[in-house]
Amino acid sequence: MRVFCSVIEAGGFAAAADQMGLSTSAVSRHVAQLEAHLNVRLLNRTTRRMSPTDEGFAYFERCTQLLADLEETEASVAGEARRPRGRLRLTAPITLSVLRLAPAFAAFSVAYPEITLDIVLSDNVADFTEEGLDLAIRVGRVGSENVVARHIGETSLLIAASPAYLARAGTPLTPDDLTRHACFLYAFSSTGNQWEFEGNNGEPVSVRIGGSIKANSGMLLAEMAVAGSGIVYGPCFSLQPLIERGLLVRLLPDWQTRRLPIHVVYPTRRHLSARVQAMTGFLAEWFASQRN
Repeated sequence: MRVFCSVIEAGGFAAAADQMGLSTSAVSRHVAQLEAHLNVRLLNRTTRRMSPTDEGFAYFERCTQLLADLEETEASVAGEARRPRGRLRLTAPITLSVLRLAPAFAAFSVAYPEITLDIVLSDNVADFTEEGLDLAIRVGRVGSENVVARHIGETSLLIAASPAYLARAGTPLTPDDLTRHACFLYAFSSTGNQWEFEGNNGEPVSVRIGGSIKANSGMLLAEMAVAGSGIVYGPCFSLQPLIERGLLVRLLPDWQTRRLPIHVVYPTRRHLSARVQAMTGFLAEWFASQRN
């Protein structure tokens, strides 16, 4: 497995042989024995190039994780310090990652140089087993009950529209006014087309909004609002920068909107590696520092 992963990472048998201190024929023999054992072709070989098959790439991704876990286990048994190392595969929401988490991931990579980050951006709630994930960062809903979730922060929801849209369609002054406006629908919203508010008296108000645009990307909806095509309802980290630049105007500021928790989530059935602990603790401290 180590030889096979080295061949993929190095891009060829000869390069892998140099890295591992083996002969090229020995590397080729190891891969051939692995293919015979699995009864599947892992690599496509030609005289000019080598590339993994679909099965080979899937096997490579799994082997990388297994070997990292094995190395960590052996180090622990041997009495070495439990140093976070190996590959950490995580998923996080697109907008949150691009607008807020990019510097956190960069700082983490500097603080833990022996950890290789494999980041999958998605606004959907991915399956840990199917995606081979170690942890997930989620805003709002956590997902399955069979997970451990650590609260690391929260964000408020805002409502906004462009000056051009408001000049054309008017400014809503109450939540009920939204029913007469073009409002965007976010595909992954836990409340669907119900926008929720709280008045000064603490009474909850729910408004059923309508609109002709629905998308699974909050960033796309924010940019469409900037273009003047409707009203957007989204998290502060997405809309506040646009409001500060004057591209959007915050609406209904006297009405309280929901606050969404931000969690680091990982499966209970998996051994909590030093890598997961390192990222979880790092993000908790980073979010705490951002509130100051």
